[in-house]
Amino acid sequence: MYMSTISVKEDVKEGLLRYASELQVKLGRRVDYNEAIRHLLLRNRKHPTLLVEACAPIPGAEEAKRALVEERRRDEERAEGRIRR
Repeated sequence: MYMSTISVKEDVKEGLLRYASELQVKLGRRVDYNEAIRHLLLRNRKHPTLLVEACAPIPGAEEAKRALVEERRRDEERAEGRIRR
C-alpha cells in the first residue's frame, strides 16, 4: 500500500495525536494517524436522507403556525392598548 507524507503545523499534529489517543481509549486498541484521520473524515459525512426527513413538514404544521401568528397579533394588540392608555 502506498503511503504519502503530509505537512501540518505543530498544533494540528498535537490535536491529531490527542484525538488518536482518545479514539484508542474509546476503541480499546492501538490507533494510528491514518485511522484517526479516516475516523474524522467519516464522522463528519452528511446524511442527506436524514436531512430530508428532518426537513419534511409535519402534519398540522401550517395550522399550528396560523394559530401562533394569530395569537401573536392578539398579544401585540393587547400591548398597544396598554401603552395608549
